[in-house]
Amino acid sequence: MTVADQDLIAEISEMLSGLNKAGIEITADTDFNADLNVDSVAVMDFVLTVEDRYDISIPINQLSEVNTVGQFADVVANARAA
Repeated sequence: MTVADQDLIAEISEMLSGLNKAGIEITADTDFNADLNVDSVAVMDFVLTVEDRYDISIPINQLSEVNTVGQFADVVANARAA
């Protein structure tokens, strides 16, 4: 179930533009690894950027099953709500 709204997904998609080497359209279904081809180090750097922007903390164990932008947006939305 998606808890993130479209505005949050759009903000996160915009923040991902630097990692979007292929220039694809980033949507909630975009897969970090398969579509954006980003490695775990780049993802962790991105997570730190998101944490700073929204003044949140995302527990690393919540990221283990995150594959798509939409799933990541849900984690961010939940952290913001906490």
